[in-house]
Amino acid sequence: MIRRAVLLLLASLLLCAGAGQAQAVGYRYWSFWERDGDHWVYATQGPSTARPSDGDVQGFRFAVSEDSSEAARPRGTADFDTICAKTPAQDGKKRVALVLDFGTTTDAPSGETPPASRTACAQTSPDATTAEALATVAKPLRYDTNALLCAIAGYPEKGCGSRCRRTSPRPRRRRPHRRTARPLAW
Repeated sequence: MIRRAVLLLLASLLLCAGAGQAQAVGYRYWSFWERDGDHWVYATQGPSTARPSDGDVQGFRFAVSEDSSEAARPRGTADFDTICAKTPAQDGKKRVALVLDFGTTTDAPSGETPPASRTACAQTSPDATTAEALATVAKPLRYDTNALLCAIAGYPEKGCGSRCRRTSPRPRRRRPHRRTARPLAW
């Protein structure tokens, strides 16, 4: 009898814990992406150490995310030939296509409006990093003391990787319902 009561109590606690809305904490930051064929891949190193090749496409997205596994990908055109069509190749230089997605008003810091997303073709020295390519087309950039990219083209005006509550909860995963033909015996 006691065993059954304990199990029922545990089961009801588990059900109640999953029933409420998750109060997730996220971070408002610029995520950095690399284009691989027709999809975005979260970059494994930061823009200050990544050295893209001529013809690469790199993307940045400002958003609120809990972590890199659910970070928002850049939106818009991500084709090198389209982005760099008006920037002719030069000897001794490389071209890097950049997608700058300033995010949505939902993710914007209080009192700020994100600029329109845009693309740019950076022409740099062959050994330039992504950060150096970005600096040629989207000044001013702002970094914190740990080299975290805080602002692109001056957006946002303040803050850097700020902790905040998610404005819209992440969809809950549905668990399949299991029916039994007879009551469980304890």
